[in-house]
Amino acid sequence: MTMKPRLAVHKFSSCDGCQLALLNLGEALLTLDGLVDTVHFAEAGPVNPEAQVDIAFVEGSINTREDVERIRRVRANSDFLVTIGACATAGGLQALRNLADGAGWLADVYARPGYIDSLDEARAIRDHVKVDLELWGCPVNRRQVVEALRALLFGVLPVEEKEKVCMECKRRQAVCVLVTRGEPCLGPVTRGGCGALCPRFGRDCYGCYGPSEAANTDALGRRFAGLGLVPADIARRFHGINSQVEPFLTGGSQWVAGDDRST
Repeated sequence: MTMKPRLAVHKFSSCDGCQLALLNLGEALLTLDGLVDTVHFAEAGPVNPEAQVDIAFVEGSINTREDVERIRRVRANSDFLVTIGACATAGGLQALRNLADGAGWLADVYARPGYIDSLDEARAIRDHVKVDLELWGCPVNRRQVVEALRALLFGVLPVEEKEKVCMECKRRQAVCVLVTRGEPCLGPVTRGGCGALCPRFGRDCYGCYGPSEAANTDALGRRFAGLGLVPADIARRFHGINSQVEPFLTGGSQWVAGDDRST
């Protein structure tokens, strides 16, 4: 009998949303069960974090020394490692502390901050081990996960989506909220894959799928200034879910000091 490929799903610092994207596959989850042998997925039942597997999905960012040791073991035990979601691919919301005085925050909150076992910064998985494939999103969606897994089972890499959310808006006939309503939309610099979910419901994109190919954050920041946003608000637009990945990091940092670049 041919053995099925072995799959593991590991969690680090995160909200579990990307794991839920797997659990919410519906009927596709039954198909998945027929294709792979899930040996570790604590949220779904099986627990075997040290198992040797063909494919490992990893959710969450690295925040402690124990995290560093554990992700190295995951890498050593996995033939193919896939990060899922903004936390694993770019540090996520936790990485916002990288932009501030983390030690000062701990001292303000905890009476004895020396007992807190945290690294100086929250980091993406790729900053510590080799990553074979990154799936962006906050959270990832079911289509991404299924397409990636099917491609990997056939021994090929899935096609990486790099086009902008604006292209998805056009295909879905969504009215541009930046042009028609003056909303500070990150769609022109954010990669697609979400189906233009937010603009289709009348709200601006906030960049949860990370930067698109050839993302011109400098020009978009100037456009936001033209809409009346003050520098601090422009910085916050880029320094959100994916604050540590370029060009979002630089795109926001150039406005932090209150530099009016609109002229």
